[in-house]
Amino acid sequence: MDDSQLNSIVRDVVSDVINDKNISTGNNKSGYSAGDNGVFKKMEDAIQAAREAFQEFRSFGLQDREEIVDAVRQATLDNKKRWSEMAVEQTGMGRVDHKIQKHINAAENSPGGKYLKPEAQSGKNGLALNEYSPFGVIGNITPSTHPAPNMVNNIIIQVVGGNTIAFNPHPTTGKLNADVIRKCNQYMTQAGAPENLVTCVEEPTLDSAKYLFEHPEVDLLSISGGPQIVQIAMDSDKPVIAAGPGNPPVLVDETADLELAAKEITESAAYDNNILCTAEKVVLVVDDVFNEFMKKFSDQGNEKLVGQQMKILGEKALDKNGDEYVTRRDYVGKSAPYLADKIGKKIADDVPLLFGETSADDPWAIAEQMTCCMPIVRVRNFEKGLEKAEKVEHGFEHTTAVYTQDMDRATKYIREMDCDIGVVNGGTVRGDGGDPGESYFSHTIATPTGEGITTPKDFCRSRRIMIHDAMNFA
Repeated sequence: MDDSQLNSIVRDVVSDVINDKNISTGNNKSGYSAGDNGVFKKMEDAIQAAREAFQEFRSFGLQDREEIVDAVRQATLDNKKRWSEMAVEQTGMGRVDHKIQKHINAAENSPGGKYLKPEAQSGKNGLALNEYSPFGVIGNITPSTHPAPNMVNNIIIQVVGGNTIAFNPHPTTGKLNADVIRKCNQYMTQAGAPENLVTCVEEPTLDSAKYLFEHPEVDLLSISGGPQIVQIAMDSDKPVIAAGPGNPPVLVDETADLELAAKEITESAAYDNNILCTAEKVVLVVDDVFNEFMKKFSDQGNEKLVGQQMKILGEKALDKNGDEYVTRRDYVGKSAPYLADKIGKKIADDVPLLFGETSADDPWAIAEQMTCCMPIVRVRNFEKGLEKAEKVEHGFEHTTAVYTQDMDRATKYIREMDCDIGVVNGGTVRGDGGDPGESYFSHTIATPTGEGITTPKDFCRSRRIMIHDAMNFA
């Protein structure tokens, strides 16, 4: 059975489910069953509650909406430790201390209403006003890698634009995400918001996600997940903003500050055990400075693997999926000591990363490996490094970085890699802004659909109001 046949079957099944008359009803205006502060037993009820909330919320002005998302920011700061602990407990991925930082970053640096200021142009024919209005109900898929920060970030960015949201979280983190929904609704209603501004299904599944994608009351889809769920969303008849995969390569040339490069790559790649899609996945180093870089990288506290150790660990941690390699689920977001133990190697608990030399064709280099093990590839020169960087990035156009003192090379590298995020002489996680970098921050880096690092504008419709032959005062 090919993909088109499978997708056709999926659409038929989902259509049958939506048209099923045996949907539970309640006593409210729209006939949906009552939820628990936005958490519902059925996706149908979550969507209908969000739709009803939107009908009331659409009369709220931007200043009111800013106050409501400020309540979400505060809810996140108040619950950051508990949500971080729940995330590690439910997924087994990452580090609590780094997840706390991620919650703070999402709360403080997710872009707000200033991105939605109207623009006006006046002239001999009158006044044209360009402004932003909501889509309506946005269907959201959130990942297990950043369950609460991603959800918070989406709520802030999308609600400030006047939308309401129905979430289908990753099944692994359903309990945590339900808690986020409850808390955010409680804080928002205290700030004057309608009930059920954001909703979710209590026990999310792939079937409930497909239901969300096809539902006529959902106006836009916002997807952060694996290639399968992104493709199913793209095959729907709705507009989609989708965050795709990344395999960020880093090139270090012979002019680079090697100590800076070793330090930045270590801190960035080891952050939350390398589960960020923006984090370095493979480092390419020019031959002239390769040995010196390896020493500098070791000096950062990283543990070098030798002989067959990279190959042995790769056979345990990486799996082939068709023509691609992926990280096995029980290895994603694991620490360096955990990985070392799997190959019978004992290391200190505070070692940030394992690393070892590989070729550019090695599974470690071509997989979006989300572990604390870094493949280092030797390249002949800058030109060969750029060529191999393009190969291992796979055309995802997601994130990349280069370390060089030659700004002509930096310009050429960033231009030819053509990624949504390009960093020069810094860790790749800095490129998404927020606390580590500059400018605004978002968890939705929409490479497949072209929006890049998203802002509230991306989740709004652009409208023009033309006042003919009046209101032009100049």
